[in-house]
Amino acid sequence: MIEIRTLATGSTGNCYLIDDGETRLLIELGIQFKRIQRALNYETSKIAACLISHSHKDHCKGVQGALDASMDVYMSEATESEMGIEHNRIRRYENKKQFEVGTFTILPFDVKHDVENHGFLIQSENGSKLLFATDTYYVKYKFKGLTHLMIECNHSRKILDENTNSGRVHEFLANRIIGSHFSLENLLEFFKANDLSRVQEIHLLHLSDTNSDEEEFKRAVQAATGKLVYVP
Repeated sequence: MIEIRTLATGSTGNCYLIDDGETRLLIELGIQFKRIQRALNYETSKIAACLISHSHKDHCKGVQGALDASMDVYMSEATESEMGIEHNRIRRYENKKQFEVGTFTILPFDVKHDVENHGFLIQSENGSKLLFATDTYYVKYKFKGLTHLMIECNHSRKILDENTNSGRVHEFLANRIIGSHFSLENLLEFFKANDLSRVQEIHLLHLSDTNSDEEEFKRAVQAATGKLVYVP
């Protein structure tokens, strides 16, 4: 079992806590670190490490604060370079090279965004296997034995097209969204291509404020998968 807690999700900031009962990890530090400290009741010393997927501010805004608080923060070399920071608590990961933090074994894998970005396959010693993927329009890999999914469901093409046609969303922005974020339609195809037989929970992340419908997305994913779906 893995306990999942969302501290923030969406374009204004992302931060998630996972806990297998032995090890706690933060995934993304996309809000001010003081806000993270308050959300965790100032118990950040119990966090084994933080994982950062890419260099956009809504995923790394709190990195400097975490580093200054002597937390280990894992990121790729490209993300470190794009952020322009140096610190002795930065830990680099490489694409498709697994590493261990406490009772978790973590495999970063490349996903499609407009900067270098990674998802994470995180396996606990207790047998749970979690997939995390956000800010990508597509995941080319297939996975087996997953028990938990934390995955982006940013927009639906139907809502985005309506907003583009009405002028609410500029065409340039619409094209960027389509080319860098997971739509409901692509996500449903991803579910078809993967073994969900052991999945216990699906957490839909990073919904657009403008181009999504929380209840519609939850119903669609539940109908397609038969799984317990959370929209934090």
